[in-house]
Amino acid sequence: MLPLELVKYKKNSQKIIALTAWDCITGSLAEESGADIVLVGDSLAMVCLGYKSTLPVTLDNMIHHTNAVSRGFTKSIEDQPLLVCDMPFLTYQCGEDKAVEYAGKIIKNTYAKAVKIEGAEPEIQNVISRLIRMGIPVMGHLGLTPQNYLNLGLRKQGEKLESQEKIKRDAVALEKLGCFSLVLEHIPEILAVEIKTLLKIPTIGIGAGNSCDGQIRVTADLLGLNEKQPPFCQPMIEGKKLLGKKLKEWVASERLN
Repeated sequence: MLPLELVKYKKNSQKIIALTAWDCITGSLAEESGADIVLVGDSLAMVCLGYKSTLPVTLDNMIHHTNAVSRGFTKSIEDQPLLVCDMPFLTYQCGEDKAVEYAGKIIKNTYAKAVKIEGAEPEIQNVISRLIRMGIPVMGHLGLTPQNYLNLGLRKQGEKLESQEKIKRDAVALEKLGCFSLVLEHIPEILAVEIKTLLKIPTIGIGAGNSCDGQIRVTADLLGLNEKQPPFCQPMIEGKKLLGKKLKEWVASERLN
């Protein structure tokens, strides 16, 4: 799938489903699930690498894990999910030239067909515009932006009128710049509905209600593999407890042999 094909989904009112992945196994699971988009998110910093936030993950980490995810795909390239890679902290906040260099490394050295960038401050908009002009598709991300948690925290965004208006302005600006879709994270559903109505590009929600054009979830959250769950994602199974129990049973049985 190519990025611009997602606009057809919105026109046809076809729900877009996205999952995160961080290695060959989760890439395979995401593809087999039928997800339209597989995002190699910088959340792998916590899910896979044991960090407390997304900030420490590096560009090399993202390229390494994106390649691992793509090795889990088995379908022909035309039938594979759209593979998107997060640009990690300080790879696009340091000027347009560096951002083009770093995003170019992702596109040249992986099978990702797009990058995702958080925020819409003037400097970020300049970067997004430059990347798109250089031929690199960009997925936007507004609302709760984890790379900015030191300023904003990890709380719900857009609860006050001033904040709501800013998010709406930013969403319109990102569409005008050429973003092919927009992630809306942890904002009120009524605000997500307004943004969805304003935009021609699809909105993909995470903790933004069920009215967006699509939904994205961290796969580890859905499978209950983390110690803590975000308030907007209840696990479908208690994966960590279940797997831990089975491994303990195996270890115990082996000791008796």
